[in-house]
Amino acid sequence: MKECSLEITKQSLIADNVYRLELSGDVSEVSVPGQFINISIEGFFLRRPISVCDVCHDDNGSGNGTVTILYKAVGHGTDKLSQLPVGTKLSVLTGLGNGFYTKVSGKHPILIGGGIGSAPMLMLSKKLLSEGKKVTAVLGFNSKGDVILEEELKALGSDIEVIIMTADGSCGRKGMVTDAVRETDCTYFYACGPMPMLKAVYRETKIDGELSFEERMGCGFGACVGCSMETASGVKRVCKDGPVFKKGDILWKD
Repeated sequence: MKECSLEITKQSLIADNVYRLELSGDVSEVSVPGQFINISIEGFFLRRPISVCDVCHDDNGSGNGTVTILYKAVGHGTDKLSQLPVGTKLSVLTGLGNGFYTKVSGKHPILIGGGIGSAPMLMLSKKLLSEGKKVTAVLGFNSKGDVILEEELKALGSDIEVIIMTADGSCGRKGMVTDAVRETDCTYFYACGPMPMLKAVYRETKIDGELSFEERMGCGFGACVGCSMETASGVKRVCKDGPVFKKGDILWKD
């Protein structure tokens, strides 16, 4: 973990209440898909934890670069964040959480994202493709206005298949992500999204995989234990021990 002052270089609305924010500065601690950053917003006591969508490191070895996040403006804090202009400097905790482990994915992993939980799938896709894997990405949304990352993922080349699912059928295929997952023949899965989706993916998949949990957090680095959850290997903190957990370690509470 590292506290840095990062500057807003780009901010844009990309879907219904969903913003793309690019921050520049010391991003040396951001290196693994599935990590998150924790942003301090003036006037609010708690920082906002947001998954990393992508990172670009400068080639000069300085540790500087840019980190991109996607977030939904759903409360007063994120609403204020969406109004901050380019040039604003923010106090950010970087390099938080344990991300996805790509070495165990086999030759054809499937990536499953739900809503804003699709955000880390861009960086993860780039990592898997760089390792010579074939990737299938299934992203689920309520409607066409919620769709994110479709074009960015398709632009990664011929070794990635992108499937968009919408509940109302207004874009891609009508249905849930699990409808598409049942039809694929993949070696490993990675999933991030709301809890009902993660539960459904867990129950529908026959293969092993990893799930990234969206959880309310206090500190973001394990001190307050406010985001604790019960696992097969004991109580774990989502911010410190996760947010990514292996499928076999999950204990669901129905």
